[in-house]
Amino acid sequence: MATSTHPAAPIDVAALRAEFPVLERRINGHPLAYLDSAATTLKPRSVLDALDRYNRTATANVHRGVYTLAEEATELYEGARERVAALVNAPSSEQIIYTRNTTEAINLVALSWGRSNLRDGDLIVCSEMEHHSNLVPWQMLAGATGARLEFVPIDDAGHLRLEVLDDLLGQGPRLVAITAVSNVLGTINPVASIIRKAHDAGARVLLDAAQSIPHQPVDVAALDVDWLAFSGHKMYGPTGIGVLYGRRSLLEEMPPVLGGGDMIRRVGLRASTWNDLPWKFEAGTPAIAEAIGLGAAADFLLAAGLDRVWSHERALVEYAMGRLAEIDGVRVYGPPEVAEHGGAISFNVGDVHPHDVASVLDGEGIAIRAGHHCAQPLIERLGVAATSRASVGLYTTTDDIDRLIAGLATVKRVLGVA
Repeated sequence: MATSTHPAAPIDVAALRAEFPVLERRINGHPLAYLDSAATTLKPRSVLDALDRYNRTATANVHRGVYTLAEEATELYEGARERVAALVNAPSSEQIIYTRNTTEAINLVALSWGRSNLRDGDLIVCSEMEHHSNLVPWQMLAGATGARLEFVPIDDAGHLRLEVLDDLLGQGPRLVAITAVSNVLGTINPVASIIRKAHDAGARVLLDAAQSIPHQPVDVAALDVDWLAFSGHKMYGPTGIGVLYGRRSLLEEMPPVLGGGDMIRRVGLRASTWNDLPWKFEAGTPAIAEAIGLGAAADFLLAAGLDRVWSHERALVEYAMGRLAEIDGVRVYGPPEVAEHGGAISFNVGDVHPHDVASVLDGEGIAIRAGHHCAQPLIERLGVAATSRASVGLYTTTDDIDRLIAGLATVKRVLGVA
């Protein structure tokens, strides 16, 4: 999804790391090596400060108050929406819907557009590598409407089998819901081509961009995607806030799925009419502080330069995959080509359970993820019970990778792996 083909100037990693207070911590007597950014990213001071300023000096509800604090809160809240729109090049901030997370954003499309448009026998196409967030809502929708689900499988290297996608598109699906980057395999999918082919087949496209937004430039206008979902906590922002971007014509047609305050234009005892975009989807008092923090995170990424972040992380992934290949007994999953591999690297160490790997590494101050990563069908396809996963962010350094490699040597020694 990267939009730039020009080399990017290197980022000042030391300066960026200084913006993350948690990196000053020591874990079990060791400096923190944080390699779990695919699960959640750390927060820079600018985001923490934005949250603190609202809570300390501008606490009020938004939209209806006419006093100073309420007007300030509303300006901060809606200003954040504009900055998020700028991050993804949305034509209008009115096409940015605040949700709790990626999961809720996808559920919103399933409950609103899906229940209004899908009928018995209609085809929904997903892939074998989807996070549960982009799988379970469609299972529920299929159960409610009679629609059927079909899946694009992966090959043994972790790429989508695009010839199967072509066959499924030939069956006239109503929706293609697919991840931009696998949170397990790191596979970077050719989403621009997939969107174009799906539209040619008459399908709408929802893109799960949770693993791409904080790592590379994303341009919803250039992609011509119908819906795009992502989370604040994976892009250096707060938890409890996410985004659904939608094509305006679709959002205008979609009914709200939650009723209450702020999503209404007029309420009578027996009927109501709905507010304009984006507010008709945002019932009740919203996550005001979190939205403001999300805007600060968007500013942080724009200032860092996503071209430069992308270049930095490409180099880290190449270095990490090279170092992991040096260790006997370590198997890495996902595409071997660095150009097709995102910031999440899943691996196993012999027959050692990933939870044991993660526990030993934590003793060395190294934080990784272990488990099925909310992608159980994919883990089953890989033929394993779970994997260990190291994932990078813009603050990650080669020293973090070197510590991971040294930590894996400790794992082998402590757990008796040959």
